[in-house]
Amino acid sequence: MKKTFLLLLVSIISSVNLFAQGLPHYMTEDEQALLRTYHYPTNNLRDNNPPPTPLRTMAEWEECQGFVIKWTQFTSILTEIVRYGCQEGLVFILTTDSVTVKTALTNASIPLTNIRFIRGYTTGNNTIWSRDYGPWAAYSGVADSLKLIDWIYNRPRPGDDTNSVTIGQFLNVPVYRTLIAPNDLVHTGGNFMCDGNGTGFSSKLILSDNGAGNSFGVSVKNQSQINSIMNTWMGIGLNRYVMMETLPYDQIHHIDMHIKLIDEETLLVSQYPAGVADGPQIELNLQYILANYQTCYGKPYKVVRIPAPPGPNGQYPNNGGDYRTYTNSLIINKTVLVPTYAQQYDTTALRIYRQSMPGYKVYGIDCNSIITSLGAIHCITKEIGVNEPVFISHSAIRDNSLTGVQQVKAYIKTKSGVASAKVYWTTDTLAGYSQIPMTPSAGDTFTANIPAQIAPKTVYYYVSATSNSGRTVAKPLTAPTGYIKFRVMPPVGITSNTSEVTSYSLKQNYPNPFNPETKISYTLPQSEFVSLKVYDVNGREVSTLVNLYQTSGSYSVSFDASKLSSGAYFYRLQAGSYSEFKSMVLIK
Repeated sequence: MKKTFLLLLVSIISSVNLFAQGLPHYMTEDEQALLRTYHYPTNNLRDNNPPPTPLRTMAEWEECQGFVIKWTQFTSILTEIVRYGCQEGLVFILTTDSVTVKTALTNASIPLTNIRFIRGYTTGNNTIWSRDYGPWAAYSGVADSLKLIDWIYNRPRPGDDTNSVTIGQFLNVPVYRTLIAPNDLVHTGGNFMCDGNGTGFSSKLILSDNGAGNSFGVSVKNQSQINSIMNTWMGIGLNRYVMMETLPYDQIHHIDMHIKLIDEETLLVSQYPAGVADGPQIELNLQYILANYQTCYGKPYKVVRIPAPPGPNGQYPNNGGDYRTYTNSLIINKTVLVPTYAQQYDTTALRIYRQSMPGYKVYGIDCNSIITSLGAIHCITKEIGVNEPVFISHSAIRDNSLTGVQQVKAYIKTKSGVASAKVYWTTDTLAGYSQIPMTPSAGDTFTANIPAQIAPKTVYYYVSATSNSGRTVAKPLTAPTGYIKFRVMPPVGITSNTSEVTSYSLKQNYPNPFNPETKISYTLPQSEFVSLKVYDVNGREVSTLVNLYQTSGSYSVSFDASKLSSGAYFYRLQAGSYSEFKSMVLIK
């Protein structure tokens, strides 16, 4: 009897110590055993029924009032997240000991003005992974009242399971939860991203978590039924939920470890050396997206590749290295927080972010200590939208050879109505912007025309709207420092106006997918020898488009693939020390 009691006591102490130290992103062996008898807590529910009106789930780059973190382990990383995040909005900190947190932040010279402490969740089994169990911000009526959506977390962690309700109560915002069959949906925040316009992305982990033989005791659902739940609860289009194959070396199968939407039309994708780790499957997933889906505006997605760094020993996940990721970043209003690991790789990653997201303040935070638990910055933060958004949906004008006026069209919606909308444009950001009033038309659509430009010319612009309640928001949010830009180019050939070209760039081919011809454009800031070649998925060269010395300027080259078979191809631009790959899809 005494021996049995001692064994029980040791087990309890071990469990307490495990919870106190914090749990990893993946499910532990003890949790796998617990899952057999675990019941998701259903007490103190705000609302288990579907939302009464259609919802639109916000995108990460939309205006936020702040974001949620939980103060448990890895507090040095949390401190740096708070340092930068509190400059952009409120930081909601879940903690049972606000005094200790205040002391830590004060000692780090971080003001407490924008910090809010939330207490009230149960003790024990509380972890740092707020992205996964935290609520999703959504709006009724596109941009009306704020709601929070909570799924069943795919971990048996009772303290974490109560946090969404606690946050909703603190903010006085209703929480809608997918707990009751047939809407009992198991999902995890790191495995979901959306464009704010009804398009969602996940890995197929969601299918196994809710399919036959699932470990969570929820009703069995197929992909169509899951799509229906996501449509009802989050406004994701029935045919706009993109599900990709899981990766062989990513143990948690959360897409935020290797891919990220940085706006409605641009995918930031981790890139491994050819044939290494999850690189081949990531590429297959990307080509699946490009071949089967277009943006919410009916255009091909733009792709920005960001090299995935190896571990300190030069190893990648396929040979024992940590699963290091740069896509696991947080966008919070006008700031981007990026995980960093080693300067020799970090400088490239931060440069790619700054080039791809003009106007954003980009900060790196050392995540070496947390990445071994299979997560980084995105995994431990969860944004909360503003109470009264000014929603602007706009398809960016892309590089083109048209020399006439360029129409800017935007869908703008606010709770109080739109008082005014304008387009600001310039060909020289140092000279300031000119403004053009936008004209309203049916369906909350506004238009304005940017004057015709003589090619070649780069045009920078942004959209700004003011609500009747006096709130003004720009698209992109970082304007006027940030902007959307496009090049007005001659149909083909060289642009010799060197004053217009300040950096290297390789554009996504257009159209893409294509059959059988497409155009590839690039710019050179200086004169040098240039090589532009096309390769198949096995790395074999199939065409040389450019192989000569060129002066600085903008170029457009046609690629005729009439003799090639359907499939994915890559093209590579080399100019001096500059080198960049992009992919394209031929569909016959």
